[in-house]
Amino acid sequence: MTSIGGAGTSGMVDWNLAVATATRLVRPGPEVSRDEAREVVAELRRHAKAAEEHVRAYTRMIPEGTEPHDTPVLVVDRAGWIKANVAGFRELLTPLLGKMQDRRSASPGSAVLGAVGGKVTGVELGMLLSFLASRILGQYETFAPATRALPAGTGGGRLLLVAPNIVHVERELDVSPHDFRLWVCLHEETHRTQFTAVPWLRDHLQGEIQSFLAATDVDPGTVVERLREAAQTLAGGRPEAEEGEPAPSLVELVQTPEQREILGRLTAVMSLLEGHADYVMDGVGPEVVPSVAEIREKFKVRRARGASRLDVALRKLLGLDAKLRQYRDGERFVRAVVEEVGMDGFNRVWTSPNTLPTKSEIAAPADWIARVHRRADS
Repeated sequence: MTSIGGAGTSGMVDWNLAVATATRLVRPGPEVSRDEAREVVAELRRHAKAAEEHVRAYTRMIPEGTEPHDTPVLVVDRAGWIKANVAGFRELLTPLLGKMQDRRSASPGSAVLGAVGGKVTGVELGMLLSFLASRILGQYETFAPATRALPAGTGGGRLLLVAPNIVHVERELDVSPHDFRLWVCLHEETHRTQFTAVPWLRDHLQGEIQSFLAATDVDPGTVVERLREAAQTLAGGRPEAEEGEPAPSLVELVQTPEQREILGRLTAVMSLLEGHADYVMDGVGPEVVPSVAEIREKFKVRRARGASRLDVALRKLLGLDAKLRQYRDGERFVRAVVEEVGMDGFNRVWTSPNTLPTKSEIAAPADWIARVHRRADS
């Protein structure tokens, strides 16, 4: 097996083992003939191109004559999605893992522990990716380096469309395949437009993620203690939680105070990006997707309930329910701002990191308008 970006078995994570584990455990996709598979791939590529034109016209984020370099659209299977995301994880986590490796290298028996620990972590990461690989319909992959099999744009980035998952969901929902595929492409193309039209966005997000990782406790004793506290909190409930407040995920419970502050900013940005994509998808949809109302309603029900009780439990544990809230809260923010100041007024959000909404402003769009518009205009 080809290694992911270098020696796969060195350091804190055996990246090649992560890929091997995920591809072995991931569920097979829906049954399609070879001709059907070719047609799905060809149609998704056509829809991605059409969606690019629709999204750019609707969002007005890219003025005519200033089109940026395109990033590639890759139609992949579940194994291709896994390989792309392992490469992305490796790119983002290398600084943190290097720091942890340096800390551990001074310990007796570190070479043996490192080899064993790297394999354990590789298996765990592979198990997580196998769960996600059958659920992701599409993704704008922002950070992974380009490879011969998975090219990226000049400034990084590529759009992944996971063909077997799209076919699986369109069959499950019993909706028009043609309409559903275009509808998915509209959402994912909005993400591609966000990053290609806003040059600073990728570096800003990467900087926030690196700051989050840099604030991680690398002392094993501290991490174990925080995990123990997290387990006790999950078992006994949170006395300080307000009634009706959602319980935190395991990921949230092991954060430091500094990480919680950074996560608040990241949550606001991700809510904006996901909500904007949903808003654009629904805004463009009625003009080009005849059955958009049916698709939206069925997909909303599916997104809310999860595919099974195990799916719901894993989503809660991993914090994936937060992503569902991001779609909902972000879309409300975008809709409220556009209704008040129009699309061009909303697009001031992309001016700089300082004009991004805060987590509290996502819930109170009028506060963002007052900060960014009224103060600037006065």
